[in-house]
Amino acid sequence: MATKTLKLLLTENVDNLGIVGDVVSVRLGFARNYLLPRELATTPSEELIASLAAKRAEAQKQVALVRKQREAMIGKMTGVEITLEKPCNDQGILYGSISQNDLSEALKKLGYEVRAREIRIGQTIKRIDSYDIHVKLASDLETVVRLHVKADRHIEDDARDEMEFDNEGELIEKGRGGRGGRGRKQEAAESADAAKAEAAPAEAPPAKKVWGKAPSAPGDLAPAAEKAEKKAKKSKKS
Repeated sequence: MATKTLKLLLTENVDNLGIVGDVVSVRLGFARNYLLPRELATTPSEELIASLAAKRAEAQKQVALVRKQREAMIGKMTGVEITLEKPCNDQGILYGSISQNDLSEALKKLGYEVRAREIRIGQTIKRIDSYDIHVKLASDLETVVRLHVKADRHIEDDARDEMEFDNEGELIEKGRGGRGGRGRKQEAAESADAAKAEAAPAEAPPAKKVWGKAPSAPGDLAPAAEKAEKKAKKSKKS
């Protein structure tokens, strides 16, 4: 089975791999496609290692100097805040997400030489807000800076609230007082109910119930009076 790695002697400094004079083990494809064509590495031998000793010593001094500078820089970066103004819609959603290059350029403008690959973004930054950004220069050189993403224009506060929908999929319009507005259909239904109530005629009050025998009609009293009068006249004659 063919080997998948290859040992090479670095003839130049290679980021994230080593400095000149280092003997490193690399993947075969990386060696053939990158290191060897660019003459950044070669087959190691004792003679070549010895010939690179002076160049290696100089590289080690440079590495130590860079390390010292980066230690000082990482200390100064602690607590640094970055502000980026980006175009967005009325809800504060950016038209394009914030990239590592955006943050690298922003830090460079502040005097911090940080490469894009040294910035760690733990989430997609695609809306107006504040974020913690992890900067890692080496395994033991890291810090956190604060990013503030702002709109490049004025946006009303209530326009930035998240959109909400009712059970029927209608957009819930929020008033200036904040969240919790009513849907368009609900408002229309309430207005229709109010209009019906105003248009309906007033109902007559229910008739009062009287318990007991209903009174006789006026005409019913006349026959009874006549009978009594006739009876009284008969008694007098007899």
